[in-house]
Amino acid sequence: MADKRPDSPPSLLITGCSSGIGHAAAHTMQSRGWRVLATARQPADVQRLKQEGLEAFQIDLADSRSIQAGVAELMTCTGGKLDALFNNAAYGQPGAVEDLSREVLRQQLEVNLLGTHELTARVLPMMRAQGHGRIVQNSSVLGFAALPYRGAYICSKFALEGLTDTLRLELYGSGIHVSLIQPGPINSRFRDNAYRAFKDNIDAVNSAHASTYQKVQARLAGADEGKTPFALDPDAVVNRLIHALEHPRPKARYAVTLPTRLFGLLRRILTSRGMDAVLLRSTRAERR
Repeated sequence: MADKRPDSPPSLLITGCSSGIGHAAAHTMQSRGWRVLATARQPADVQRLKQEGLEAFQIDLADSRSIQAGVAELMTCTGGKLDALFNNAAYGQPGAVEDLSREVLRQQLEVNLLGTHELTARVLPMMRAQGHGRIVQNSSVLGFAALPYRGAYICSKFALEGLTDTLRLELYGSGIHVSLIQPGPINSRFRDNAYRAFKDNIDAVNSAHASTYQKVQARLAGADEGKTPFALDPDAVVNRLIHALEHPRPKARYAVTLPTRLFGLLRRILTSRGMDAVLLRSTRAERR
C-alpha cells in the first residue's frame, strides 16, 4: 500500500460520505486497511456513519469555521498526520446561465471549489511535514465538456480541474501526488439534490427557458428514471480511487464511464463547432 507507515494503517479523509461515491469509498477503503475519516455536512449523517462503524465528524465545505473545526478534529484523531485526502463532496445547481444569480453561483463555488480548496490547503502542511501524501479530487466529465443548463456546476468543475493541475505542478518532487477522477453518470442521490437546488433557486415559470425547464424538471424528478445511458454504480469511481491512492505511480486523470472517455477523445479531435454539435445532440431531449 503506497506511503503506508509501518506502525499504523494509512489515514484517509473523505468528504461527502452521506451517500453515493463518498459512502461507497469510505466503506471500501476501510475494508482495504485504511483508517478512514469520513465526513458529512449534516450531523444526522455523521451519527449514521458512526453507527456503520466509521470514524466520522462534520465538515460543511460552505463554512470556513466548519472546515477549521474539522481539521482540528482530524489533527487530534491522527496526531497531525494524514496520508490521503479524497475531495468528493459537491452538488449540482441546474439552470440556464442567464437565470443564475450572483449569489446562487457563489453558493455553488463555495462548496465545489472554494471549500475544497480551503480544506486542501489546511491539510497540505501535514503532508509536507511527513514528506508524502495523496490528494484526489472528484471532478466530472463536466470538468472539461460543457452541456446546457448545467453552467454553475460546470463552472465549478472547470475551475477545480485548472486549480488541481496547477497544484500538481507546484507539488512536483514533494512526495505529494495529486490526481483527478472524472466520472460521467453515476447512480447516486446527486440528481435528487440537484432537483432541490433547482426548485429553490431558479424561477422556471418566468424564464426565457420555461419550456425547456419542463423537461429538465422531469429528468431531475425522476420521470425518466432508467433512461440515463451508461450510468454506473459508485464502485466504478472507487476502483479508480484505489489506484490513485495505492499505486506507486498514480495517474493525473482517471476517466470513469463511456461518456467521459468518448467526450475526452472527441474534444481532442473535433473543432469547437463540431464538439458543440455533439454536446447539443446529447441533450436534444431537453430542448424539444
